[in-house]
Amino acid sequence: MTIRLYDTSARQIRDFAPLKPGCVSIYLCGATVQAAPHIGHIRSGLNFDIMRRWFAYRGYEVTFVRNVTDIDDKIIAKAAEQGRPWWSIGYENERAFNDGYRALGCLPPTYEPRATGHVTEMVEMMRGLIERGHAYEADGDVYFDVRSFPGYLELSRQDLDDLRQPSGEGETGKRDPRDFAMWKAAKPGEPSWETPWGRGRPGWHLECSAMAHKYLGEVFDIHGGGLDLVFPHHENEIAQAKAYGDEFARFWVHNAWVTMSGEKMSKSLGNSVLVSEMVKQWRPVVLRYYLGTPHYRSMIEYSEEALREADAAYARIEGFVQRVVEKAGRTVEPAAEVPPAFAEAMDDDLGVPQALAVIHNTVRQGNSALAADDKDAAVERVAEVRAMLGVLGLDPLDPHWAGEAESSQDLHGVVDSLVRMVLDQREAARARKDWGTADAIRDQLGQSGLVIEDGPDGPRWTLGAR
Repeated sequence: MTIRLYDTSARQIRDFAPLKPGCVSIYLCGATVQAAPHIGHIRSGLNFDIMRRWFAYRGYEVTFVRNVTDIDDKIIAKAAEQGRPWWSIGYENERAFNDGYRALGCLPPTYEPRATGHVTEMVEMMRGLIERGHAYEADGDVYFDVRSFPGYLELSRQDLDDLRQPSGEGETGKRDPRDFAMWKAAKPGEPSWETPWGRGRPGWHLECSAMAHKYLGEVFDIHGGGLDLVFPHHENEIAQAKAYGDEFARFWVHNAWVTMSGEKMSKSLGNSVLVSEMVKQWRPVVLRYYLGTPHYRSMIEYSEEALREADAAYARIEGFVQRVVEKAGRTVEPAAEVPPAFAEAMDDDLGVPQALAVIHNTVRQGNSALAADDKDAAVERVAEVRAMLGVLGLDPLDPHWAGEAESSQDLHGVVDSLVRMVLDQREAARARKDWGTADAIRDQLGQSGLVIEDGPDGPRWTLGAR
C-alpha cells in the first residue's frame, strides 16, 4: 500500500511518491536554543522520528535534516540578561535539546546544521534574491519584498491585504510594513558577520531556506515542523526559496501542540514542562508513549492523569513481553513483518492510534495464549508486538531502553524482596483458607500500584499504574 500523508499546502491527504525511488528527504525545523526544551518541543522531534522509522521500515533510505537555530533576538536578549556570551546560551540549550531527544529514543539526524555555520550560504541566497528583484538592502538590513512574489501566503491561505504585520523595532527602511527581514544590521554589543551590505546577523527565516538548499538541494520530499510555524516562518521560507529559483518542499507536514489549559505550551506563557524535570518523574519510555501515540495532528492536553494512564498502558504491554520471555526462557526476536492491520494504519497518514489498537489487541491475544499455556502462540504474538513497537521506538527489549532497566534493577530487587515477604503471608493465609486476609493483602498491594497475578508457579507481581 502507498504511504499517504496530510499535506498542509493542499489541505488534504495525498499519496506520497518520492522524488528519487527508494529514497526520502526530510527537513525538520528543529530547536531555537534560547532555553531548555519542554515536552512540546520534543514532541515535534518525536513525531518525525516515528515518520522516519516508518519510511525506513518500508524500505526507504532516509536523509533526515534537523537544524539548530543558534542565533536570534531571544538568544541575544537572554545573554544580555544573564551577562553571558550568546554562544554559551545557545550551546548549553542545544545540549539540553539533544539530551531530551536522546532520552526519549529519537534517532540522531543525518545532518544537524547550525545557523551560524551557514552564513556564506545565506549571503549567496540574499545576493541572488536582490539581483532578481525580490529583496532589497536598507541601511545594512536586507528585506524580502513580499509583493514581488505572487505565491506569498499560499501555505497559510491568507490575503496579503488583510495581513497585519508588526512594524518591527528599528525596521524603518521597509518599503512595505509586511516585508520581512532576512538580515539585520549589526547593533553595538551584538554578534555580527561581514557581508556585502555591512556587518550583521541572520534573520530567522533565511536560515532554513539556505540550509535546506545546501543539504537537500533545490527540491526535496518533506518539510516538517510544528503547526505554529506555518506562518510566518514556513510561509517566508517558501517565498525566499522559490523566489531564489528552488522548487523547495513537495509535502508540508505539521504536528500539533502540547497544550496546558487549552493554550499552546510555551516558555513565554510560563506553562512549559521541562523535559529534564519530566524524566526525573517518569520513565523516558513512558514519556515517549505519552507524546508519540496520539495522532501527530491531534493536540495533546497535558495532565498528570493522562501520564498515569500512559504509564499503566505501557506497563501492560511491557509486562506481556516480559512474561513471554520468561516463559520461553529466551529472548524472542521481532517478527520480520508487522501485522497487515498495523501497516495499513501507519500507511494512512501515520495513524499511530489505530496502529496502537492493533498492538493492544495482539497483547490480549498473547495473554490468552499464556493463560491457555500455549507457549508457541504467545511467542508468535510477542514477536509481532516487538516488531510493531520497534517502529514506534517503544520496544522494551531494545538496547536503548536497557540502560533504563539497569538503572532500576537494584531498586527492583529491593522491592521484590519486600513484596515477596508480603506474598508469602498471603500464601500462608490461602493455605489456611483465610480468604479474607489473602484478599485484603492483595487489595492493599493493588492500592500501592502493584498487580498480583496467580499462576501455576505461584504469584507474580508487576508494576501497574502509579
